[in-house]
Amino acid sequence: MTPVLVGVIGIAVLFAFLILRTPVAFAMLAVGYGGFYVLEGGRAAGAVLLTESYGAVSNYSLIVVPMFILLGNISSEAGFSRGLYEAAFAWVGRLRGGLASASVIGCALFSAVSGSSVATAVTIGKVALPEMKRLGYGDALATGSVAAGGTLGFLIPPSTGFVLYAILTEQSIGRLFMAGILPGILLMALFIATIMIVATLDPLAGPRGPHVPMSEKLGRLGEALPLIGVIVISIGGIYAGVFTPVEASAVGAGLVILFALAGRRIDAGRFRAAVMETVKTSAMLYMIVIGANVLNPFLAVTDIPAALGNGLVGLGLGPYGTLMMIILGYIALGMFLDGLAMLVVTVPIVYPVILQLGFDPIWFGVVAVIVIEMGMITPPVGLNVFVVKGVAEGVPITTIFRGVGPFLLAMIIGLALIIAIPQIALLIPNSMFGT
Repeated sequence: MTPVLVGVIGIAVLFAFLILRTPVAFAMLAVGYGGFYVLEGGRAAGAVLLTESYGAVSNYSLIVVPMFILLGNISSEAGFSRGLYEAAFAWVGRLRGGLASASVIGCALFSAVSGSSVATAVTIGKVALPEMKRLGYGDALATGSVAAGGTLGFLIPPSTGFVLYAILTEQSIGRLFMAGILPGILLMALFIATIMIVATLDPLAGPRGPHVPMSEKLGRLGEALPLIGVIVISIGGIYAGVFTPVEASAVGAGLVILFALAGRRIDAGRFRAAVMETVKTSAMLYMIVIGANVLNPFLAVTDIPAALGNGLVGLGLGPYGTLMMIILGYIALGMFLDGLAMLVVTVPIVYPVILQLGFDPIWFGVVAVIVIEMGMITPPVGLNVFVVKGVAEGVPITTIFRGVGPFLLAMIIGLALIIAIPQIALLIPNSMFGT
């Protein structure tokens, strides 16, 4: 068999594993090792398995993953996430659909400490959904706003998606973090605009919240200041050049632990639970990185990326036509695969094509992450939809999918703007690090 045919078979087997719900890390390990064994022999396959596994786990930049996960878990256990939501509710809850808008703002702020879409949706959903139900919000708008807002955890730094993309493509984590800021704010604004439109068309879907006096608004803001301060110091420190992303993650985790202990907002049991959850999640992500590092050499020797690039260029669609083909492929995969699986499986294949077409790799990282975000709320898989379903008892899954429909349209508009105006993603990283 030719290397290309072995590669095609390997990719087919990989997708079969994923459809059968094999953990993505072990699916990639099996296909990468097995494919290399067929093409290069057992000695070479064993060498790749050992060297790539060691290289993955010893990557200094990967330390940001457990540090930022710990930061998010401690914030959740200490109740800081509730403070973010309550502060947002105090300031915008009086608007039409304001409670849903507060949920989106809370998701955006919590995304800046968690880096996880699922963690963001669960954390804010537990706080926001009962309150929206109490005030008579429609189930579709309430659950849709939380599911869509949760996707911001994959885009707003410290995004786990950006960390994996940086490792897979050998790009700067700092540049990718900074590239996610303006697109994240853009999507947040589009989500809030969507909520206001839905609530205007159907006032019963998003009634106004109670009036909150200014003294209470300031008090709620004061309660949220510790976590907002951590966000400003850690992410702002990267922007100012004071910290590297790794240092910022450690500073942020250390500060939130100090705030939680000083304010007596966490006991030994909950602290232990946060640490154990961090260990489990970090181990899963490290295994995914190991699997990707074993799979990539196999794909390289099959010449699949080069063949795909030549095939797409040969279609004569031009750079943006080819980009649209790639995006449509991502959207199709998003209907069946979770976000991390899509990222680690597809980036090694499409990244050489993006470089060949002359697109900025940092900009494409933002585009890819947004398209993957869309997959998180797209049927039939829609991971965030099922996460919200677990929090929103009694709400049919069809209602949640109906609720995220307007937000999917908002994400398409945001993606189109970023493609048409690349500086939305590139302005901050280029101003910091140069072009």
